[in-house]
Amino acid sequence: MEPDRLNSPTTFEMPLEILGHELQFSQDPNSKHLGTTVWDASLVFVKFLEKNCRKGKFSPAKLKGKRVIELGAGCGVSGFGMALLGCDVIVTDQKEVLPILKRNVERNISRVMQTNPDSFGSIKVSELQWGDRDHIMAVDPPFDYIIGTDVVYVEHLLEPLLQTIVDLSGPRTTILLGYEIRSTIVHEQMLQMWKKTFDVKTVPKSKMDETFQHPSIQLFIMGPKPMAERLQNTGLATAEKVDGVETSGEDNINEENVLEEEGSDFAEEKVETILPNTKFSDWEARRYGSMAARMLRDVKIT
Repeated sequence: MEPDRLNSPTTFEMPLEILGHELQFSQDPNSKHLGTTVWDASLVFVKFLEKNCRKGKFSPAKLKGKRVIELGAGCGVSGFGMALLGCDVIVTDQKEVLPILKRNVERNISRVMQTNPDSFGSIKVSELQWGDRDHIMAVDPPFDYIIGTDVVYVEHLLEPLLQTIVDLSGPRTTILLGYEIRSTIVHEQMLQMWKKTFDVKTVPKSKMDETFQHPSIQLFIMGPKPMAERLQNTGLATAEKVDGVETSGEDNINEENVLEEEGSDFAEEKVETILPNTKFSDWEARRYGSMAARMLRDVKIT
């Protein structure tokens, strides 16, 4: 994305309250890059953090100082949520998306520092093309947490994404991924690939924010399987691990009592009748807009 597009008529601000902070995120849905839009899965992710940060694994006491990297950060919403809980975060994306990502990071750091700087960790921006060895080495893996929202959408990116996650992770790394299921074929293929390398858990609806959730948006928490099991299961060529010191995270994903085993069935999106003069919350309006966009995409005009 060209820097001068930041001031174009199609760029607008999205206000968002995260963990008690009033933030602003620039986005440009009319650009050529998907990363310049705030997608719904990132909102579900940060509101999940809000609901589960009072105690346990996602509390500031457990997260303070943890190293986090976000893949396909886009506008930076999810990474900022982790930084607000005390993590040291690197938000990454393709080169073209970095200008809007940097603007959002700089602006919101300024906002946080004016109100409550003590609880804030750190956040910086870096270019990372999935599968690029130099980019991976430059961010100094392994990380305590790898996060991403709406990074799963096309089949040919599944393997580069998986290999990048493997290269960024260590024995105690926790991976948090959320995305909206748009293709059941891509979704099922992704799960098959992930389960060869990671223990995959699905976050239950009861652990999500009551408002910011939807049947088509799933959150997954994953941890690396033992190397012997990975070598036995995976059909991928196992890359050499990136040199780095083992991370200090003390929690094992298998001990998380708030998670459910991954199931094969997902609820279908329910189409509801909209009554005249119905008033929607911002979240409901976003979801109905998403449904309408998919319906229009599938309609063939003859």
